[in-house]
Amino acid sequence: MLSRSSPRRAWAWLAHRSRSATARSVLAGEASAEAARKQELAQAGRELPAAGPEDEVFPVVGDTRAAAFFDLDNTVMQGAALFHFGRGLYKRDFFEKRELARFAWQQVWFRMAGSENAGHMEDVRSSALSIVQGHSVSELAAIGEEIYDEYMAGRIWPGTRALAQAHLDAGQKVWLVTAAPVETATIIARRLGLTGALGTVAESVDGVYTGRLVGEPLHGPAKAEAVRALAAAEDLELGRCAAYSDSANDIPMLSLVGYPYAINPDSRLRGHAREMGWRLRDYRTARKAAKASIPAAAGVGAVAGGAAAAVALQRRRR
Repeated sequence: MLSRSSPRRAWAWLAHRSRSATARSVLAGEASAEAARKQELAQAGRELPAAGPEDEVFPVVGDTRAAAFFDLDNTVMQGAALFHFGRGLYKRDFFEKRELARFAWQQVWFRMAGSENAGHMEDVRSSALSIVQGHSVSELAAIGEEIYDEYMAGRIWPGTRALAQAHLDAGQKVWLVTAAPVETATIIARRLGLTGALGTVAESVDGVYTGRLVGEPLHGPAKAEAVRALAAAEDLELGRCAAYSDSANDIPMLSLVGYPYAINPDSRLRGHAREMGWRLRDYRTARKAAKASIPAAAGVGAVAGGAAAAVALQRRRR
């Protein structure tokens, strides 16, 4: 039999859990913003490649209190960065068959469920982090450069790239904001001539990954916290900033800014954008757009997509 205090304890536990989740989002966002700021300082003075925008865009030239924030997967690049990164790691013998099977199952679970169960998410994070645990940051950075050339460079959406370039040409800073590891995101941002990247921060000690995260994956509310933290550090006015994403998971980030864009949107984001009067851009064919209604893996769980691709590659070789 439950005592009168049992419901009170239950509510207290739920409130504590909610505060803990918020605290992790804030920690992840602040850590990602700090890492992005360090990247910007390290890269100061480099030249940006020129490119002409494909369509009319709004950036006000010389408005230095405005910036643009771009989601990566299916917004800037076709597919998930970690899917392609996983393919590259498999090619370099980072996976064992036992891990491949586990990651493939986790990817299928996410695509079918279309939602995040806390316990299952923890399993996915642990599996993904185990891939890089014990490897040096410099080693994976070098591999990431190679993987970008092999699998990612040809998958950048020209339309979204033109939007980013328009902000750069207007004298504004442009940041990627993604659940992919900040090291991977930074490589992509640098190759595209962008200012920098906000991404998931994996803990490292003496230049070696520990297999733990700082906070949580930069996903959903954590992205909004990262943008908010970076805007404060850069003295930006969010009402003058723009954000671009394909996913309803990024509604918190899109809602922060004065100029939200739905790019190649999933069905939920498309509906929300129409309801809110947000701008829409779709660079996919009709067939690809129809496929977008299938739920995709989120956060570090997207590594499982790389494993699924590896399974397919393995079958082809038999």
